[in-house]
Amino acid sequence: MSNILQTDVWARFQESNGYKVFKKSGYGWCYIATLEGGTIGRYLYVPYGPVADTPAAFDAAMADLMQVARDNKCLFVRVEPIEEGIFAGGDHQDFLVQRGFKKSPRQVQPAHTQIIDLTQDEDAILKDMKSTNRNLHRNIHKKGVTFETSQNPSDLDILLKFLDETAGRTGFNRQRDEYLRQVARVLMPADAATLYIAKVEGQPIGAAFVYDSDDTRTYAHAAASFEHRKLSAGIPLVTNLIMDAKAKGLTKVDLFGIAPNDDPNHEWAGFTKFKKSFGGESVEYAGTWDKPVSAPGYTAYSAIYATKAKAPAIKEKALQLKGKALDGISKVKAKLNK
Repeated sequence: MSNILQTDVWARFQESNGYKVFKKSGYGWCYIATLEGGTIGRYLYVPYGPVADTPAAFDAAMADLMQVARDNKCLFVRVEPIEEGIFAGGDHQDFLVQRGFKKSPRQVQPAHTQIIDLTQDEDAILKDMKSTNRNLHRNIHKKGVTFETSQNPSDLDILLKFLDETAGRTGFNRQRDEYLRQVARVLMPADAATLYIAKVEGQPIGAAFVYDSDDTRTYAHAAASFEHRKLSAGIPLVTNLIMDAKAKGLTKVDLFGIAPNDDPNHEWAGFTKFKKSFGGESVEYAGTWDKPVSAPGYTAYSAIYATKAKAPAIKEKALQLKGKALDGISKVKAKLNK
């Protein structure tokens, strides 16, 4: 299974955003890494990589990455290995800790996701879904809902409008418009991204943006009209993009991110239930790990990062205390003026 984040077209997208990108390969391994970081230190980031067949191949990839990191004055290499061959059936954490990795203070890509196997026939894929999903897939046309696809970057504005509406209503943290527009400009002409659009009477009521590697479709971004929510068009929108992925010859659909262990208190709990309704298998990856190039440098970086991460909470607490203090002062003044 290949992920879009470790493809040449994604490397081109990153380069178009001004990142320095490193692409290397060897016997049984390859990687695409970006040079990241700012004032508190630089590092190499390998999203859902490096890709490797065996523990030895992973070690070879890491040796190469560490040299690139040293050459570019990086403090560490941040990786997210997802290939099971890397761990040879062993425990992910033990494997990485034994090699000097530290659990990253920030998990970047989802470590838990839902994968649908497209090598089954269509009936088997549908049977694995909830009955509501199957019924909507087969009967949504009776409600006047139609579906279209587009690889025209300008059509992404349809999705952006729905993302704005949803973010305004729910407060979820969404990707910037220009970031998504640039993804569309680079990936769509390469047949690596497609916009799915649900319509009623010719008017869009929902959209989903997917990315394709050579064997896997990633369900990346989606939103729908709140006004038309009773139609539940978001469900057949997903079933259509799943079936189209199979027709295209892909072997997996990655629904890209679910809550760990069905945690009801996790911020992704709501859409985890939605994603799991399409069937498939819940998969857990190793997560995000850092390999220090310089131990003292990495320790200093981690301390500064931790301080910065706490800053918003400290500021919020200070504002709360300030509010209480001002309220107290107001009450005292009110009593004195009586």
